[in-house]
Amino acid sequence: MRAGFVVSEVLTGFRRNITMTIAMILTTAISLGLLGGGLIIARMTDQMRDIYGDKVEVTIYLSPDVSAQDPDCRQSPCQDISQALQANGDVETVDFESQAAAYERYKQQFAGQPELLEIGSPEALSASFHVKLYDPQRYRVISEQFSGKPGVQSVADQSAFLDRLFSLLNGIRNATIIVALIQALAALLLISNMVQVAAYTRRAETSIMRLVGASRWRTQLPFMLEAVIAGLVGAALAIGGLVAAKFLFVDQALGPVIRSGILPEIDAATLVWVSPILLAAGGGLAAISAYVTLRLYVRL
Repeated sequence: MRAGFVVSEVLTGFRRNITMTIAMILTTAISLGLLGGGLIIARMTDQMRDIYGDKVEVTIYLSPDVSAQDPDCRQSPCQDISQALQANGDVETVDFESQAAAYERYKQQFAGQPELLEIGSPEALSASFHVKLYDPQRYRVISEQFSGKPGVQSVADQSAFLDRLFSLLNGIRNATIIVALIQALAALLLISNMVQVAAYTRRAETSIMRLVGASRWRTQLPFMLEAVIAGLVGAALAIGGLVAAKFLFVDQALGPVIRSGILPEIDAATLVWVSPILLAAGGGLAAISAYVTLRLYVRL
């Protein structure tokens, strides 16, 4: 009987405040959908760091005279650079590429473009050291140590591009989460308003319940359940929106990029990972907002 009474009170509350409940559900769904999108982008950024981290290397290009006069890197300054790299604690592996090897790689890379092959020559390319670091983000250590040294023409790395890419992704994630927080604040205000209106419309019933001995918790429970159910429905809609966005937009628009390995896939595991977070956020925030509203603004 007690459970049946609580359920009937919750359903009555929904019927009396249907428009406000729908508004709260939609606002909650939008805010949680944006939050879920931000979390997925953050997860993708971490996955991209893992994917590209192993591929990032620093390349030290030797000057033309050193490249031509010391093809096997047995003399100074080439040998000095090699020994300094081997002794550096940040360096995981070092591979030396001679002028001839660089030209062979050039021919393989542009095998289908004869006009580029005609203008290329071994003398136009430099010998180089390809350096892989334990922590790719410490590429500046190598750049600062070897730039301007005798025999070094230039130091190049791929991390500068990746830093710009990750900055862009982090910016999108942060903007998404900021908008989500603003929407969440709107949802909390709607929840608070809905609880106040619901409590006001049923003030006579709750007053009678209090007179016959019902506890404050017993009179507040139906209102909290209304808010929690609405929050969970909003979270479910947000999850459904993320699933639809994956299949209808991401897989269609970014499918070739994902299949080529440039971007990580948003797979089922990612959606399963974010779903409990959104459900907990939807139900938890609704419960907290309803409880605080009832304690501060409503006397039941």
